Amino acid sequence: MDNSLNQLNPIHVSVVVPLLNEAESLPELTQLIEANLLAANYAFEIIYVDDGSTDESWNVIENLKKSFSFVRGIKLRRNYGKSAALQAGFDIVKGEYICTMDADLQDDPAELPPMIQMLKDGYDLVSGWKQKRYDPISKTLPSRFFNFVTSKSTGIALHDFNCGLKAYKAEVIQNINLYGELHRYIPLLAQDEGFRKIGEKAVQHHPRKYGYSKFGFSRFVKGFLDLVSLLFVQRYLQRPMHFFGTIGTISLLSGTGIITYLTYGRIFLDQYLSNRPLLIFGVLMMVLGVQFFSVGLIGELIIKQSGVKKADIKEII
Repeated sequence: MDNSLNQLNPIHVSVVVPLLNEAESLPELTQLIEANLLAANYAFEIIYVDDGSTDESWNVIENLKKSFSFVRGIKLRRNYGKSAALQAGFDIVKGEYICTMDADLQDDPAELPPMIQMLKDGYDLVSGWKQKRYDPISKTLPSRFFNFVTSKSTGIALHDFNCGLKAYKAEVIQNINLYGELHRYIPLLAQDEGFRKIGEKAVQHHPRKYGYSKFGFSRFVKGFLDLVSLLFVQRYLQRPMHFFGTIGTISLLSGTGIITYLTYGRIFLDQYLSNRPLLIFGVLMMVLGVQFFSVGLIGELIIKQSGVKKADIKEII
């Protein structure tokens, strides 16, 4: 059954579903999303983003489009990764509320209406929390450690950053840009843009019904590197001299101390410096100190030139 609400009302909800080789699950997922959002009286659209599938996923999406006017599809030329796929979907959404979920039927579409209601109640972003997971221990244990470290590092009290089931107000996704593996850190990106009302909801998780997981252990390594990058940008983007200047000061003082010690030994203790590797190390520390200072100063000049853009102004009264 098609969704007649979409023909009469503006689209309230956009559901973005990135996928890779999930042809078997798409028809059932479409019906489940339709049933739950219709029951909640939402006009909606489903955007399937085919991230370089090699099975029949795109053919299935084309057939679903013929049967359901609320289905839209994006086909990427190759596998770019989940972040790029989500961003492609975010670029064309029409809804006031944006939901994301995985295509493997492990996320339950019945969770969408209550998560949207939380947005209506004032949250900017709502993240799912898979309290009981139906995944092998090789995924659950590293994921718990990753979530613990991420929560402590960012100060965002979420239990499950990796959960694909999330809901956002449209203005949130309009102010973030995803690439690499940044889909795990959307709450952090949103917080950096001033959206600090971040909620969490325990959600139902189901065993995988078709296919197999497309993510390996390497995702945690990439995720950690992205976390380091984000934390650096978050803390020092507006004050680069605080970071580079601190390192430069320590390096310069260390080098100066070493050179002073060696100079004293040469002048007053008649010590030869030709066989002292410490001399080279001292000079190196001083040079590095000056270089770090220079990088910090250049960073400060760039920041001062950028200033505050009109888009950064939240409100004028």
